[in-house]
Amino acid sequence: MDFTKLAVQYKDELLTNIVPFWLDKSRDDEHGGFFSCLDREGNVYDTDKFVWMQAREVWLFSMLYNRVEQKSEWLEFARQGGDFLKKYGHDGYGNWYFSLTKEGKPLVQPYNIFSFTFAAMAFAQLGLATGNDVYTALARQTYDRILERQDNPKGRYNKAVPGTRNLKNFALPMIMCNLNLEMEHLLGKEFVEESAGKLIDEVMNVFYRPEFGLIVENVNQDGSFSDTFDGRLLNPGHAIEAMWFIMDLAERLNRRDVIEKAQAITLQTLEHGWDQEFGGIFCFMDAKNRPPQQLEWDMKLWWVHLETLISLIKGYRLTGSEENLRWFENVHDYTWNHFKDIRYPEWFGYLNRRGEITHNLKGGKWKGCFHVPRGLFQCWKTLEKITWEPEMKKML
Repeated sequence: MDFTKLAVQYKDELLTNIVPFWLDKSRDDEHGGFFSCLDREGNVYDTDKFVWMQAREVWLFSMLYNRVEQKSEWLEFARQGGDFLKKYGHDGYGNWYFSLTKEGKPLVQPYNIFSFTFAAMAFAQLGLATGNDVYTALARQTYDRILERQDNPKGRYNKAVPGTRNLKNFALPMIMCNLNLEMEHLLGKEFVEESAGKLIDEVMNVFYRPEFGLIVENVNQDGSFSDTFDGRLLNPGHAIEAMWFIMDLAERLNRRDVIEKAQAITLQTLEHGWDQEFGGIFCFMDAKNRPPQQLEWDMKLWWVHLETLISLIKGYRLTGSEENLRWFENVHDYTWNHFKDIRYPEWFGYLNRRGEITHNLKGGKWKGCFHVPRGLFQCWKTLEKITWEPEMKKML
């Protein structure tokens, strides 16, 4: 495998296709912020603004400014999105709405904790890029709200009846693994490393179920398995995405055992979730192979495949596993052949089981400026490390 050529492929796709698409098509010059509901050609088909999509786009362009090149166009783009969010995205106390009108009027209450997590990521990176203490203070305030709500992420918007079946969900501890690294310059190295041990334990020893060799989406409050629809639910994309978060933390802590386990879980999940008939990774499954309740269970989604590419190539870099490399090549081929739009910029997001496009949109309520560019960035940078790290070691 030509890692140098692959690195160039991922870099060029990011910088010459994906980034220009969002710069050109998503900005709202009248009201501020971004439009995420874009059709195949990039035309706006709905003007509602989803807070987590706004925040992800602010984060993406701030991150590129901080880690790729200090382009004033990127920073200005991120700043105007951040200013829109700062003014309209929350209730004044760091509680972030789910969606807004194009003018910034709140539409949906702050029930979704992931509006909070991505706002914290966005303002942490924007603050780092600009040196503006207002942004960093908002990131810290939002992070504190996340900690306050972590035991009941939906807060007063939780529909569950207390005391009957109290489940805890995998998504928040998973996201915190990545969020803490994104905010390390604000949280401090000591805090990040101390919390990393707790997060690793929860992901790898609570949500990972050795009886299945897989990560489930929900467990009982005491960490035990819940033999219910929710307790048996598998989300292969979530599990595999979490493994590159875990590998990043474990590399920081020099935890070789955790790296090896995360790499193994990536492969176990991929082998379980791969569609042997049509290719691609299933969206949802049941741990006991009972009928999934999600009607879209057999769809193939863009973000699942991009996150899998990241975990596979990071696992190869850290362990040298040839099985990772074989799977990377397989998933790479499926992803680039099915999700990349060869006619217009940006990628498709939704396929049926056979790999046929079901929605030709480029952005909407759930797809925006995040998984495609982040996936391309992470693969590009990891592939580059694979090419130059051996030479660096020779020089030492």
